[in-house]
Amino acid sequence: MRKNSKAAIMDAAIYLFNTKGFKGTSVRDIAARANVNAANISYYFQNKNGLLENCFTVFFEGYLDELEKGFSSLEYGSEYCLNQMLGNVVRYQCENIQLTRFILREMTIDSQIVREIMSTYHVKERYMFKKVLEAGMENGEFKKHSIQYTILQLKGLLQMPFLNTQYVTEVLHVLPHETYFADKYSHELSNWIKGILCTEQPSHRKILMTI
Repeated sequence: MRKNSKAAIMDAAIYLFNTKGFKGTSVRDIAARANVNAANISYYFQNKNGLLENCFTVFFEGYLDELEKGFSSLEYGSEYCLNQMLGNVVRYQCENIQLTRFILREMTIDSQIVREIMSTYHVKERYMFKKVLEAGMENGEFKKHSIQYTILQLKGLLQMPFLNTQYVTEVLHVLPHETYFADKYSHELSNWIKGILCTEQPSHRKILMTI
């Protein structure tokens, strides 16, 4: 079944923004690739900037939804919860790899829309990571670390494979678009959490292994 016009426009825009850049992509380019009339873009998104804002909204609404699913498991322990949060985000980014690559690149630019995103979505993200890390440190699961710098490391781990795809694929020969990548990378993140954040003390982890 053919996609509706709005979905086709979004897919075309994401592809072209990735390959030609936002500034290098015209409304006519998007309309041609989506096989729709340019007026449809105005109807759904007003203009190219409206389409850009929609890309941000779609990405971060889905991103936060996956974080919140993992965050809801905090009662089972901080290590378990953080693993769920990171695993969910990795799978989400793999499933939406073109959109992820574009959004992460755009987030490196100091613009009005980026500042708005930081004041809304990123504040929510920081809150969830902070709560999980604080809980882990309080109950003895996690070593005492700087919350800010730990979040910085987590963000780097989540973004690197998708933001630097040429290096990842051509130098490391790792393929984030392959189906196995999400499971493999989530496992590596779990090892990082255990090796860097976790204490040697018994915790919720042993209980969770039996669930």
